[in-house]
Amino acid sequence: MSYDYRKTPEALSRLTDRQFRVTQKDGTEPAFQNEYWNNHEPGIYVDVVSGQPLFSSIDKYDSGTGWPSFTKPIVADAVRSETDRSFGMIRTEVRSTGADSHLGHLFNDGPADAGGQRYCMNSAALRFVPVPELEAQGYGEYDSLFETTDTTSTEEHPS
Repeated sequence: MSYDYRKTPEALSRLTDRQFRVTQKDGTEPAFQNEYWNNHEPGIYVDVVSGQPLFSSIDKYDSGTGWPSFTKPIVADAVRSETDRSFGMIRTEVRSTGADSHLGHLFNDGPADAGGQRYCMNSAALRFVPVPELEAQGYGEYDSLFETTDTTSTEEHPS
């Protein structure tokens, strides 16, 4: 199935001032003062501008930085990176591939057992879709990420 995750004038008009500043002006919101840094619910995070699926709670972890951090995108081509030379630093900026929204930055200090990358994202660039709402909001194809299969049973393998 093909989706059109472009930026539209209508989508931009629905953004809050903070969402616009972050996604369109490459801004950063304050650490620990954003919506999703401490969210532990299962679900997916989509681009606030286009609705493009970007990250899953399965790959989210507490980096201690005060921003939502992920080890990888939900699919490899959901995001792209480019060199950011602002503020006298050289960093790797992360943008959505559909709407070209500024999302945050990529660092190489993530959990080693998960590839070592930390996608440090701005909550203002994201919209969270909880698992029970995936189907209703058009993201039913991601339900399978959250299905758990218990292959061991206490009846088959007594403790």
